[in-house]
Amino acid sequence: MKLPSRDIMARQADEKTAPRVKLPRREVERPLRQVAKRLLMAIGVLFVTILIVYVDREGYHDNADEKLDFLDAAYYATVTLSTTGYGDIVPYSDSARLANILLVTPLRVLFLIILVGTTLEVLTERTREEFRLHRWRATLRDHTVIVGFGTKGRSAIQTLCATGLRKDHIVIVDPSSKVIEAANADGFVGVIGDATRSDVLLRAEVQKARQIVIATQRDDTAVLVTLTARQLNKGAKIVAAVREEENAPLLRQSGADAVITSASAAGRLLGLSVLSPSAGTVMEDLIQQGSGLDLVERPVTKAEAGKSVRETKDLVVSVLRGHRLLGYDDPAASPLQLTDRVITIVRAAPVTPLTTPDQD
Repeated sequence: MKLPSRDIMARQADEKTAPRVKLPRREVERPLRQVAKRLLMAIGVLFVTILIVYVDREGYHDNADEKLDFLDAAYYATVTLSTTGYGDIVPYSDSARLANILLVTPLRVLFLIILVGTTLEVLTERTREEFRLHRWRATLRDHTVIVGFGTKGRSAIQTLCATGLRKDHIVIVDPSSKVIEAANADGFVGVIGDATRSDVLLRAEVQKARQIVIATQRDDTAVLVTLTARQLNKGAKIVAAVREEENAPLLRQSGADAVITSASAAGRLLGLSVLSPSAGTVMEDLIQQGSGLDLVERPVTKAEAGKSVRETKDLVVSVLRGHRLLGYDDPAASPLQLTDRVITIVRAAPVTPLTTPDQD
């Protein structure tokens, strides 16, 4: 096999990371910024308490030297906010005791809330994330698994979304954590890990998937992923991409229902564009879903049953009858049957492309 050497670097960079599922996150403030804010708030509470004690220092008694300076005030404030105090410095005047009741005690409670609140929020966030993951696993059915979020994977997702597939029905598997973070930013669920391993595909719930798209950057990886996916899910439709045409038969033998040869397809489009630039433009438009002209497979309607291919409202290029694919000019294609499916050319509305970091 002629194998390019790119995504192996991404796999090696993250191969020590345990495979895990990452759900799309809501836009929240960065954790470091949250901790910094709470730390500043705690320092502010401590400083205010020191000032309260220092201003009324005449109302406090120090067992060591009976005089309260700024250091003693800072010591008393720190001990009082973090514990119940040691009794070496005590308020004895009415004003000092009143300040402790009305000001220092509420500040102590606020100080503890700030410190304990950070820990509680971390625990709550972890619990919430576990609940979301459990609910996601319980409700996920008939979804689409995309292995690889490079150029091919993103283009496949864009095409699927243009046909009406919801983002929450798409799971992306990639060995790079940065790639999965980019997928999460686009609203997709991601699984970090090597898709040639069955435990990684099981985290993507591949056994419940309806269709699997394998868009890895290496042909040998695509073969291994196809074998693993077919072993876990016998009924899913598997579509795989390879760079070299000589590896396409191996993908089909591994269980792929359809194999796309990216290098050969690009070469044929280049040759067609040389012979006829306009024909090349039309073909590129047809394979770009969601803009201009689109190729769409749909069932035959009741109104079309019994009619010939040329009498349909759309431009029919092929008829799928059972496992046979008939051309529009095939005499057996007409009349259309209600159980047929037709591949037509229709006008499509534009769709917003995905915005993710560039990657082959």
